[in-house]
Amino acid sequence: MGLSYLALGDSYTIGEAVAVDGRWPHQLAAALRAQGIALDDPQTIATTGWTTDELDAGINDVAPQGPFDFVSLLIGVNNQYRGRPLDEYQVQFQALLQRAIGFAGDRADRVLVLSFPDWGTTPYGAGSGRDLGQIELETDEFNAAAEVISTQQGVAFVDITDISRDTGADPAMIAEDGLHPSARMYALWSARALPVAAHLLGRTD
Repeated sequence: MGLSYLALGDSYTIGEAVAVDGRWPHQLAAALRAQGIALDDPQTIATTGWTTDELDAGINDVAPQGPFDFVSLLIGVNNQYRGRPLDEYQVQFQALLQRAIGFAGDRADRVLVLSFPDWGTTPYGAGSGRDLGQIELETDEFNAAAEVISTQQGVAFVDITDISRDTGADPAMIAEDGLHPSARMYALWSARALPVAAHLLGRTD
């Protein structure tokens, strides 16, 4: 029996429009196993469209039984998309991060946060009629807030937003819906998270 993993998030964690093994948490678990770290595929609590408060409610509904050896959290794009305020996101993200740490047996050093991508760079974003500059600005503001809170709590933060901006116009990197990442883009996210996750799971202190 391997190490247990809980993945918390929204469409980017559930892998909207990709196969299960193409989701970034599943790709990360497989990559860690290839390095000799026996991490099981994750129990996933995530739904397309969820905001921070909806993820919190979803966790309550599922009531996952920890502790888990590893927990990941990626949430916030739908707060930004719906025009929800940054200060509300900060409060709710901090509460979610505290829950994530609790699920990791109160080990902040076993929790990994990913930034969320810039959906304005996708074909869907280009055709949305939204202000792409504003999407970029707000994406950076929300992710910066998440990074500050993560750092304050002693949680590792991995920034994948630049990957979305560098590759978001590449059809191979976007799912058929024109919005969500393909398994190939998720592989880039997983590759960036891999050394951080390997370090966290290699810690015994």
